[in-house]
Amino acid sequence: MRERKPKRLDVLLFLFLAGFLCWPVVASAQFHPKDTEWPSYAADLAGTRYRPLDQINAANFSDLEIAWRIKTDNFGDRPEYKLEGTPLMVNGVLYATAGSRRAVIALDPATGELLWIHGEHEGKRGGAAPRQLSGRGLAYWSDGKEERILYVTPGFRLICLDAKTGVRIPSFGNTGEVDLKLNDDQDIFPDLITGEIGIQSAPVVAKDTVIIGAAFREGMTPKSMRNNKGYVRGFDVRTGKRLWIFHTIPKKGEFGYDTWEKSSAEYTGNTGVWTQITVDEQLGLVYLPVESPTSDFYGGHRPGNNLFGETLVCVDLKTGERKWHFQLVHHPLWDMDISSAPILADITVDGKPVKAVAQPSKQGFLYVFDRATGKPIWPIPERPVEVGNVPGEWYSPTQPIPSKPAAYSRNGVSIDDLIDFTPALREQATEIASKFHLGPVYTPPTMSKLEGPLGTLTMGTASGGTNWPGGSYDPETHNVYVYACNSCIEPIGLVPAPKEVSDINYVAGTAGRTVEILHGPGENAGADSPKPPRRPAGGGFVRLDVDGLPLVKPPYGTITAINLDKGEFVWQIAHGETPDVVRNYEALKGLNIARTGQETYNIGTLVTKTLVIAGEGHVTTTADHPRGAMLRAYDKATGKEVGAVYMPAPQTGSPMTYMVNGKQYIVVAVSGGPYSGEYIAYALPSTGE
Repeated sequence: MRERKPKRLDVLLFLFLAGFLCWPVVASAQFHPKDTEWPSYAADLAGTRYRPLDQINAANFSDLEIAWRIKTDNFGDRPEYKLEGTPLMVNGVLYATAGSRRAVIALDPATGELLWIHGEHEGKRGGAAPRQLSGRGLAYWSDGKEERILYVTPGFRLICLDAKTGVRIPSFGNTGEVDLKLNDDQDIFPDLITGEIGIQSAPVVAKDTVIIGAAFREGMTPKSMRNNKGYVRGFDVRTGKRLWIFHTIPKKGEFGYDTWEKSSAEYTGNTGVWTQITVDEQLGLVYLPVESPTSDFYGGHRPGNNLFGETLVCVDLKTGERKWHFQLVHHPLWDMDISSAPILADITVDGKPVKAVAQPSKQGFLYVFDRATGKPIWPIPERPVEVGNVPGEWYSPTQPIPSKPAAYSRNGVSIDDLIDFTPALREQATEIASKFHLGPVYTPPTMSKLEGPLGTLTMGTASGGTNWPGGSYDPETHNVYVYACNSCIEPIGLVPAPKEVSDINYVAGTAGRTVEILHGPGENAGADSPKPPRRPAGGGFVRLDVDGLPLVKPPYGTITAINLDKGEFVWQIAHGETPDVVRNYEALKGLNIARTGQETYNIGTLVTKTLVIAGEGHVTTTADHPRGAMLRAYDKATGKEVGAVYMPAPQTGSPMTYMVNGKQYIVVAVSGGPYSGEYIAYALPSTGE
């Protein structure tokens, strides 16, 4: 039985002047995005996060002032602690998702004045959603006559709005809505209300096709090896009709089904596309970055390479037919979801033009392919990797490792990676690391044992390298600019699954900043809190820091410029102020410690005519600024910092830029800790009145 249609809220706020209705949007004869606009989540369908604007530059960046700001607290039923959105700006209107129920708001881009708001009340279905809050954005479409806004609610409904009014388009789907839990080539279990499937990323609209992926519950301990599957679908932007579907876990008889041994494709779930999708409209190709199958760290119930888990898949825009694919990780065991948008770039390699696609990754590799054929630009040979000994597990003896570019962040752990400010600190770090299994990228998870090892100590896995914000690309220099967490340590130790998870043998038991020493089988199953766990009788716990200092040496977070013509680094810098815990550590007083950067996973970069712009992901306190974070600008040619402005909270959504009425603006979402979500627009001071 289909769930009752939820109540909806359509609130229109109009501005009246001299008795006439004034509206800033005027449809042109044909829609052509301008360089001064930001019409798609990542600026364009290629995922470049680039705009060739230069009113804001090295000489004046530090002069930026807050032009307007809007808190998102009143767009839901509670303050939003994690605002990850990137707005759009098209035809003189800024659009964004905001608030705990993911309302859509339209603003005047020069003043921040609210023009209209649309929200959906989804009741129990919204409350049970695996991906809640405001999400990361929305999509805009126009045929030159009408304009539409499309977004996906927490409860997994695709909503189509009139961009001028915020009212549903009645001819789209069922009165402006497509229920994404239906017509998905599977029966969502256990039911339409509580069934685990949703998405927080922005839809992608290419030509007249809306493309939607799927996401599942965050976390490292699944309830079952069985789950709903994350298929990708294309819909008609005018009618909402489903045009095609791509099965990220192949059905019987489809290509890749035999990579799921023992018929494990029948019950394995997840394997969705929860991050941003990119499209080459000229070639008619869509690039799908696929995540891990069910159970991030144990796959004994799904033997085989498991296509299309952790695979970059290219499909036809019109039909969804697979054109080519490349699996980045065989038989995923490390939560190395392809977590960010593929970047489309027209480059020159050995004197020849190449239409390329570059895929950043959690493991710090930038995989670069010919985007028409899927052929690697530089060889990606299969390399032998360590095979583990977890009972019942299936292992791939090799993994594909790019020959170029070199890894731009750490993706394994060795003694050389540990803190070395002083010999005493290195000694303490070595003692902690000795309780774990260490190794390079793709060192497998181990069983967590009281006598050791407690697990495998990893970097470049769940929260390492580049996560969902992805990178940016400069079509002038052919450089990719990508932030990476260079110190996100993840201990992966497996323990027997608790009784309520009867169909998975083992689950992750040592995730987080503190690792519990097990007293008995299963006592630590699923621990993923950064807080010290309750100490069990006969056990204890091991902290993954040295007296509060990071276990590994800096830089903790980096931005790297990589030239795609040559596959080489142009520069790499530490991004972010040195954390308070390092700057104020008594034993380090008097030492000359260069800026370390900050350990975080959610920093996106913006590139303009001359600058690379990114905010900090943690708050710090300096002599010049109160406790807060900085939005920093770097010379895109050299990586030299050329300016910074204060933000009241860390950057949690990737920045964007646009120009309206002759003035350039930079908008960034901030939130975190006690500071709830806020969009802040920066611009240069006015020279006139």
